[in-house]
Amino acid sequence: MDKAKKLASNIRLFFSYRELLFNLARREITQRYKQSVLGYAWVVLNPLFQLLVLTFVFSTIFRVSSFKVPYVIFLIVGLLPWNFFAQSLSSAANALTGNASLITKIYFPREILVLGTIIAKMVDFFYSCLVLVLFFAFYHVPLNSQIVWVIPIFIIQLIFTAGLSLLISAFNLFYRDIQYLLSLIISLWFYLTPVLYPIEQFPDKYRWIFIFNPMSVIINAYRQTVLGGGEPNLNSLGIATLTSIVFFIISFLIFKKMEGKFADYV
Repeated sequence: MDKAKKLASNIRLFFSYRELLFNLARREITQRYKQSVLGYAWVVLNPLFQLLVLTFVFSTIFRVSSFKVPYVIFLIVGLLPWNFFAQSLSSAANALTGNASLITKIYFPREILVLGTIIAKMVDFFYSCLVLVLFFAFYHVPLNSQIVWVIPIFIIQLIFTAGLSLLISAFNLFYRDIQYLLSLIISLWFYLTPVLYPIEQFPDKYRWIFIFNPMSVIINAYRQTVLGGGEPNLNSLGIATLTSIVFFIISFLIFKKMEGKFADYV
């Protein structure tokens, strides 16, 4: 009961600083491409070039089958959500270490620094979806009413991403090796998530790996709704929802417990 009251109190305190949250997110967005000639165009160009390279390698060289749609369409539906996830974690790792002056001089809920980076990555994600629209129009891939499932699926992904980001940012402050280890984990995680290939092409005896990988459920749910034209697997999505919420609450409580020591380690 005490933990529940403390959690509710921390959430109310967080919302009272929501203006600071959006200001920090806006600052990160505007400063990222401040001295760049192409500016925000890189938000679209980066996933576009990545998409073209991966499409050539896995559809022409390795000949991965995507069944009903061109491979580039299959790939982009999984790649864009994955990029949002991976880039959010990478930015969150340095959210506390990169704002030492704020942590030591001003009081505010420190999770704002982490969630501010995620909001900035959300903006990038929405802009990068222009690439998705471009390829859907080029290949004349129709959309259907089931695409509305993308909204709750994205919310589930956002909750899971926020929880993991809070943990990574806090532990990286105490153990700076985390930021270097993270890049290796994300690379391995990428290949163990069905972004480049359909789950059906993964060997049966190793598919148990996907049970312990929330991102595999989320990526597959995107494809089932956007490309399959049907509902996602509601049982799997329900488990992913419950797991993401519980994981976020636990991560948030751990983050708040460690928060008092942040100023000593930045």
